[in-house]
Amino acid sequence: MTLPRRVKTIYNSAPPATWEPGQLDAQVGPSLLGHPPVEGPDSSKRLEGKVAVVTGAGRGIGRGVAKLLASQGAAVVVADVGAALDGDGEDSTPAAQVVEEISELGGRAVASYHSVATMEGGENIVKTAVEEFGRLDIVVTAAGILRDRMLFNMTEQEWDDVMGVHLKGTFSVVQPASEIFKEQGGGRIVTFSSVSGLYGYGGQANYGAAKDAIAGFTRVVAKDLARHGVTANAISPGAQTRMTDSIPDSTKDMRKGEFLPAPEGTLTTEPEQVAPMIAWLASDQAADVTGRIFHTVGNRVSLMNSPEQGRSIHKAGRWTVEELAGVFPETIGMDLVNPAPPQD
Repeated sequence: MTLPRRVKTIYNSAPPATWEPGQLDAQVGPSLLGHPPVEGPDSSKRLEGKVAVVTGAGRGIGRGVAKLLASQGAAVVVADVGAALDGDGEDSTPAAQVVEEISELGGRAVASYHSVATMEGGENIVKTAVEEFGRLDIVVTAAGILRDRMLFNMTEQEWDDVMGVHLKGTFSVVQPASEIFKEQGGGRIVTFSSVSGLYGYGGQANYGAAKDAIAGFTRVVAKDLARHGVTANAISPGAQTRMTDSIPDSTKDMRKGEFLPAPEGTLTTEPEQVAPMIAWLASDQAADVTGRIFHTVGNRVSLMNSPEQGRSIHKAGRWTVEELAGVFPETIGMDLVNPAPPQD
């Protein structure tokens, strides 16, 4: 199977430009999906009357998503326990501040301090939307923590904690929301994957496994709920956040590879710039887009391909180990290299 990769990209050529909804109406379909462009809504607030849950909304990308959805007319549940980057502790301040900022701009929002790492917490977040605003239309699962270690140094607790927030934390909110969406005949789900899992980054076995699993989860959810008018898509975000700031420079250099840097001022990485694609996917204009992964970084949006069969070999009957050893180098093994060769 081939690895996911960016197959098509749209680029906003006026940095530090942030995508406008109308630009995405015009470009996502024709340029990324092979669909015709869609018509924008009559109202300037395309999410008017909708209710959204955004987890991890107290800081970083989630904060930008919550504020943009609110500016587009949605009532928002700002869900965040206010934990440290590694998941420790609780602080109500980040979520409360986002609610205050939304309210000051004339929007509607409430905070939820329940943890996504438990089913009870996820269910309570969803209940908050229904109890406070009477319905639920959009779920965005941006909550996340990091416990980076090389595999041989990773503890069971570090594995479980990251899986709990990312993978179970996606399921714990999406599952109860799916019941509501099925009943009402519509809804939008946007999950968060990452190139850490889609490509594989060293030192993040727990995080990468969770993020790749979320991509698979989202594809299945898209198929499960399509008949009920529900879409499910994943975002693989790129932005300068407290998560990326915590990565050592030596690790960042290793991941950059041998590529030359882009010209100064042409590419952007602000966390708020991930939000427009999410807001677009949450809108009625994206009703025909589901089961996709979009890599969204600053002023670029890319469509990721799904894993697909690459080279293959076949014979009548069962292969022997000797036969495979003989044909592998010149067939399916051709040009394959060790991505992390032994160091001197």
